[in-house]
Amino acid sequence: MSKTVMIIDDSGSFRTIVKLALQKAGYTVVEACDGQDALQKLEGQKLNLVVCDVNMPNMDGITFVKHLKASPAHKFLPVIMLTTESQEAKKAEGRAAGARAWITKPFQPSQLVDAVSRLCV
Repeated sequence: MSKTVMIIDDSGSFRTIVKLALQKAGYTVVEACDGQDALQKLEGQKLNLVVCDVNMPNMDGITFVKHLKASPAHKFLPVIMLTTESQEAKKAEGRAAGARAWITKPFQPSQLVDAVSRLCV
């Protein structure tokens, strides 16, 4: 059975790049355009991992991770932050919220697929 990964990014073209890399590696992909959209799409979804941007409208990635980790159904779901943010303070904030990995854009799709395969539950 293939594993399901949710990609949360406000850039449609960026979601497509990530989706193609993950689908090529055998993953099923669910897309969301921001944290609010992602929380709505979580209902009834069996996810194995989330790849999330930090800077998005409506609800940013770190706020989303805090909401996700507050939910008993999803508190152990691994999250990889995939973002242009590279400051240590932001990374620390992401880790404190519950993110398991931090990948800075621009990135190599193979780097992301490696991280996903290591963290996927």
